[in-house]
Amino acid sequence: MIAPEQRAEIRRLFYAEHWRVGTIATTLGVHHDTVHHAIERDRFVRTGTQVRPSALDPYKAFLAATLEPYPRLRATRLHAMLRERGYAGSAVQVRRYVRTIRPAARAEAYLRLETLPGEQAQVDWGNFGAFPVGGARRALSCFVLVLSWSRAVYARFALDQTLESFLRGHVEAFTALGGVPRTILYDNLKSVVLERVGDHIRFHPRLLELAGHYHFAPQPCAPYRANEKRQASYCSSFRLCDAHWGKRRRSRKRFPGWARGNGPVGGSKSILAPSSARIARSTPSRAKRLAVV
Repeated sequence: MIAPEQRAEIRRLFYAEHWRVGTIATTLGVHHDTVHHAIERDRFVRTGTQVRPSALDPYKAFLAATLEPYPRLRATRLHAMLRERGYAGSAVQVRRYVRTIRPAARAEAYLRLETLPGEQAQVDWGNFGAFPVGGARRALSCFVLVLSWSRAVYARFALDQTLESFLRGHVEAFTALGGVPRTILYDNLKSVVLERVGDHIRFHPRLLELAGHYHFAPQPCAPYRANEKRQASYCSSFRLCDAHWGKRRRSRKRFPGWARGNGPVGGSKSILAPSSARIARSTPSRAKRLAVV
């Protein structure tokens, strides 16, 4: 304990004269803890984080409500939406706050897709750059049909992606493979799906006519689910033909029609089995691998 007079002197020297604690302790011959106890500095220490008011406060509820159904919406888009509602702050402030409240991405599980022999095929268009035709260059496309079980591939190159070329690819693939699969999986391209609202799908009438003639069921993939049709997507990519025409030598080994001098356009076609071991494990009879009509 110290006398009230000494306590008052310590407080005067600290608060009025702005002496340091060590200087007061040395001058008055007391301990540092005695000086700290006399000045009661702990009473003026603010505990916890001090939250300052922000111009973003009135809009935080709107941001949380918007991110709940659309968790992948960018902070710049949210800032533009706030500007239309009267927010005058910067995009940096919005970005910092959105980073703290954005819902975590949900982990999505994928099941391995397995099909029975002759049950399903996958169809897609592939883009292979430009091809010289005379003095001009035309966009080169490739129609690809892959059997989901055996991985056997039919490919046909064309200079367009019209409905006629699309249907012709089906007919020639069925002829080359010797049968028709029960189901054909498509992307949501206009040659297949004219309109889609949820699970309600309006197919192209010409495709339905072809399906009725060859007795197969068209089935479009779910939107944004490329994993459902990854075999055809892979085979229609540049990786199937070694990325470009600059590597024709290896590409012709995979597509024998090129080696005959016909070129990639004009009716050349080939059946490609990417995995010979897969075909070796298959039933040799092609009729058993396909739903033959």
